[in-house]
Amino acid sequence: MPSLALLAGGLATRLGELTASVPKSLLPVAGEPFLAHQLRRLAGEGVEDVVICCGHLGDMIEDFAGDGSRFGCRLRYSCDGPDLLGTGGAVRRALPLLGELFWVMYGDSYLTVPFAPVVDAFQAAGKPALMTVFANEGRWGASNVELSAGKIVRYEKRKAVAAMRHIDYGLSLFTPRAFAASAAEEPFDLGDLQKELVESGDMACFEAGERFYEIGSLSGIEETNAMLLAKAVCA
Repeated sequence: MPSLALLAGGLATRLGELTASVPKSLLPVAGEPFLAHQLRRLAGEGVEDVVICCGHLGDMIEDFAGDGSRFGCRLRYSCDGPDLLGTGGAVRRALPLLGELFWVMYGDSYLTVPFAPVVDAFQAAGKPALMTVFANEGRWGASNVELSAGKIVRYEKRKAVAAMRHIDYGLSLFTPRAFAASAAEEPFDLGDLQKELVESGDMACFEAGERFYEIGSLSGIEETNAMLLAKAVCA
């Protein structure tokens, strides 16, 4: 299973005082810091090597998670430094730690899709990147992907159009080649790179069959908390 870059460096301004002194990844959800749930989930999918791309309050994340052994994985850290690099810049900085194929996932997401079929789809497509998508229909955030015959024909993170019925699920696969044109240490948004890859025909696609969960909003925290508590009861 490829290594994974976990993007956990943002300021989380939408959550206001909740994240003024605690990074979003460490917000309590279902009785413990959210990151603990994420890492156990990743280990359960066979992801043994995780690189946390951190920035804001990143030292607190490292103090909590350590080397990852208690969660069933190996953790390493790639920090932005004094200036935040954006989601794309953070991944670009972490490339030396990630290998020839790697996942990118957001630090506020809990995803239930099986990972192995996504890898199979990537290998079958023969492209430098793959985006997982979900038939969102505007239910959980604004849909930003137009899909046609199983292919992504348009991706617009900032400007949705009516034909967009799917959403970026928040789990991508990349080879370093996808970042070849990006300058080292220059801040940029991962969504801009994804848009370029879609437009050049270099982005493969996998459609997830189940919704995503997130803690980037108050309503998202409530939904994720309820889901994880129900999951614990059933376990």
